[in-house]
Amino acid sequence: MGFDSQFTHHIPVRYGELDQQGVVFNAHYLAFIDDAFEQWTHTFETDVRALGWDMMLKKLDMEWHSPAGYRDVIQFDCAITRWGGASFEITYVATVDERPIVTAVVLYVSVKVGENTPMRTPEEVKAAFGRAVEAPT
Repeated sequence: MGFDSQFTHHIPVRYGELDQQGVVFNAHYLAFIDDAFEQWTHTFETDVRALGWDMMLKKLDMEWHSPAGYRDVIQFDCAITRWGGASFEITYVATVDERPIVTAVVLYVSVKVGENTPMRTPEEVKAAFGRAVEAPT
């Protein structure tokens, strides 16, 4: 897909995540995205929460390409695809054995920890995530 991923996370599909059609229930993809985001932040050398920084999801655009099923391992390739002053976008490209499953673009807003008040994204957070890359086509 021509995507310069900055972080990759793998999630094995469990039986309880399937719907009556035997594929991953669509609502689980948002939980998978949250898991990938959290795991990415665990790789940072900087404790971004200690900076008083947190984030909240503002908008999600998700496109399904094909289903994932029981025992599939979904690979989530993640990258910053836009930096704003107080907001940023992360694109998540999910595949199973290189077969496209889901593409999601999430718009996050930087907020102060515990206050949910918008704030400029600290430069240390931007450095931890890395530069914005071109979104997949």
